Amino acid sequence: MTQIVWHGRGGQGAFTASRLLGSAYSLKDDKSYALAFPSFGPERRGAPVRAFTKLDSKPIGNRSEVLRGDYLVFLDDTLFLPSAFDELTEGGKIIIASKKEFSDSRIISFDAVRIAEEILGLAITNTAMLGAVAALFSGISLPDIESAVRGNMAAKLQEKNIAVINAAYKAVKDKIK
Repeated sequence: MTQIVWHGRGGQGAFTASRLLGSAYSLKDDKSYALAFPSFGPERRGAPVRAFTKLDSKPIGNRSEVLRGDYLVFLDDTLFLPSAFDELTEGGKIIIASKKEFSDSRIISFDAVRIAEEILGLAITNTAMLGAVAALFSGISLPDIESAVRGNMAAKLQEKNIAVINAAYKAVKDKIK
């Protein structure tokens, strides 16, 4: 099972990204299962939230929070702390929406805010981070994610968000070459 932990703030769309990834994965074929769910304390804009995506080739019975993820995704770099490594599996990756560069090879950072602002006109990084996950996780493709966006987002939001996903995918692929 591949497990992803999404870290964001209320209103940034961490749970939306988690659901889109789960939808994209489960739409691939009839042997792909996904579970996506949020975890938040006081529900208010700007409060830290977490969301989880579990992906597997068999039905997922365990509905508990992910304690150690294969991918940790930070939609906001102010949420990243060195203690994040405690929730990362061996061989896992941390993806951070940040202009900062990190020397640790387990961390992939890129300017997701710039991509979102240029395409959406808003600093909402959830779909950019979804594109970054697709660039690193071989179990999902851009067409899978595009299908999920088309099936789960309002028509007026689809094309711009797909453009964000593609731009982020390219930015991360270029970075890891």
